[in-house]
Amino acid sequence: MSTIRFEAIKQTFERTPVHVETPDHRSDQFGANVFNAVVMRQVMSKEAYSSVMDAIEGGGKINRKLADEIATYMKIWAISKGATHYTHWFQPLTGTTAEKHDAFFEPISTTDAVDRFGGAQLVQQEPDASSFPNGGIRNTFEARGYTAWDPTSPAFIHGTTLCIPTVFVSYTGEALDNKAPLLRSLLAIDQAATEVARYFDKSVTKVNATLGWEQEYFLIDKALTLSRPDLLLAGRTLLGHSPAKGQQLDDHYFGSIPDRVLNYMIELENECVRLGIPVKTRHNEVAPNQFELAPIYEEANLAVDHNSLLMDLMDKMADKHNFKVLFHEKPFAGINGSGKHNNWSLATNKGVNLLSPGTTPTKNLQFLTFFINTIKAVHDNEELLRASVASATNDHRLGANEAPPAIVSVFIGSQLNKVLEELEDVSKGKLSPEEKTDLKLNVVGKIPEILLDNTDRNRTSSFAFTGNKFEFRAVGSKANCAKPMMILNAIVAKQLKAFKVEVDALIDKKGLKKDEAIFNVLREYIKASKKIRFEGDGYSAAWEKEAVKRGLSNNKTTPEALKVYLKKSTIDLFEQLDVMSEIEIKARHEIELEEYVHKVQIESRVLGDIARNHVIPTAIRYQNILITNVKGIKDVFGSDFKKLAPEQLDLIEEISEHISEINSKVNMMIDARKYANKLDKAQLKAEAYCERVLPFFEDIRYHCDKLELMVEDNLWPLTKYRELLFTK
Repeated sequence: MSTIRFEAIKQTFERTPVHVETPDHRSDQFGANVFNAVVMRQVMSKEAYSSVMDAIEGGGKINRKLADEIATYMKIWAISKGATHYTHWFQPLTGTTAEKHDAFFEPISTTDAVDRFGGAQLVQQEPDASSFPNGGIRNTFEARGYTAWDPTSPAFIHGTTLCIPTVFVSYTGEALDNKAPLLRSLLAIDQAATEVARYFDKSVTKVNATLGWEQEYFLIDKALTLSRPDLLLAGRTLLGHSPAKGQQLDDHYFGSIPDRVLNYMIELENECVRLGIPVKTRHNEVAPNQFELAPIYEEANLAVDHNSLLMDLMDKMADKHNFKVLFHEKPFAGINGSGKHNNWSLATNKGVNLLSPGTTPTKNLQFLTFFINTIKAVHDNEELLRASVASATNDHRLGANEAPPAIVSVFIGSQLNKVLEELEDVSKGKLSPEEKTDLKLNVVGKIPEILLDNTDRNRTSSFAFTGNKFEFRAVGSKANCAKPMMILNAIVAKQLKAFKVEVDALIDKKGLKKDEAIFNVLREYIKASKKIRFEGDGYSAAWEKEAVKRGLSNNKTTPEALKVYLKKSTIDLFEQLDVMSEIEIKARHEIELEEYVHKVQIESRVLGDIARNHVIPTAIRYQNILITNVKGIKDVFGSDFKKLAPEQLDLIEEISEHISEINSKVNMMIDARKYANKLDKAQLKAEAYCERVLPFFEDIRYHCDKLELMVEDNLWPLTKYRELLFTK
């Protein structure tokens, strides 16, 4: 066994267990490191507290005097918690979080100093924005960017730093982050959904989009990870033969959590609780060394922030426990990848879930209104929803037998399908008394009973209704939830606005009663969106053919999927809702294409390096051992050596063939990369990397993996799948 691989495996068996303290009552610690409403009510003046709550609940502005007061209270609280620095914590278009720490400490003379943090530092900062992705919004020499406080997401203490969630914008006002467009989309869905909700309850004044994410991930021993250049630089294994035992026995799913992993989970959850992240569920996932963590749902902006914070925490905590977290959607070939299912719903200020059936026909009509409008929004914007989860990493996962395919479809279950079919058959225009009774009591009234036995989900559907929410299953584990949530909020907001216009027109111009007008519009929506509903196997070839007949898109690659951003309908949608400007949309299109290129480019370079500098030299070394063996047999037995060493001779020849193929394919891949790099336009370059460079990956991997099976185990330099996936 190679020295590096041997030492890596040896270290995993020499670990000193990490002792983890578990609080007696986690509920007592919940939010202990968060400057939340409870803390603010205790320490602030009534005026300052009311100002912050008005900004959170109604979007009100905080004046400078009150900002100074709030900052003072926040500083005192943070220092009492051991904080020495503060930072504006933001989410640039890199897919990760960013922060620049400044000390409270500030000298005021050669002999004296104070802790200083005022309203100006709280509300706005000016980090250097020149090196963050901007998609052509600004020039590199224009470094100015602004972070602005988002009071709807509370500040928190992380380590010794007060973290203040912020938006990140350019000098000219365009969003350079994921949070600003998300907040705008939340305002749009609030306004549109509130207007429709008031058909059923006049006291509704606000509607929040809610999100409950499910974070899947792999935990791999840190020493073993460090022995793999591809895991270090690309986050996934670019080669490696499948082990004899993988996930085929289904013995890992929901199995007993290994002690070392459980210790990691316990300490992670303790920190999450102190930071107000309402973690609830943990379990083994399907693949070996794959796990899941999920919280209780929250308001969508806060949920997105908490998921971004959690991923940072997971990395740091894993390092402490000598693990490496793999968030890549497909880190290992041949076994399940990881997603981040986004469970989305809408809730009123009265605490009513608009996607949950009620106890009366009226409440169920409200449910049907939001349920059908959401389906219609997905139907009309399925390409845009697909683009929201597009990335070089997620492309490997979608359609790979554990994740939904690239075709977007909606699963609602056979019973709800029957309900929609019955509604579709209702007469258009004014309803007879008999039709009204049948509709309200026998169709709409029975929905809660139906859903009691209809909460199953279709794992092959990208967008499934699961009883009181929609589960967007196509989101990748590495993704920032802000983008898919922003797009989902926007398309549903647009649809609800259109719905209200149509209903009001039937009431005002046709003289229909409100319920009848709603039923008439919903009936047309059911018919118009029928083709997006699918209850069958999304992996089947038959569904691909059927989807083509239905006119649904099947954009399997990121360069193909992202083209929808540039369509006039997309630009109009975002501009009309004030979610993004045309400049911001095109910038994101450019940034995401560049990211795709860079990801594939890095992987290509890493693969070429491993193939030529690790695999081929090792294969030659083993081949030389075989040649020496054959020469020895020939020296002893003379011309009969061919009869006595046929296997060795075959191996020598086969190794040479694989080496030749690897070298040839690496050269061709490099040439394809050079061709792609000469292209100026981001779209063409991304397509070239997708169509010309990426196809060589599987060819090179095939021959490397064949050599792994042939070469003596002690010589193979790379930690194997069986060691990565089954070392606890």
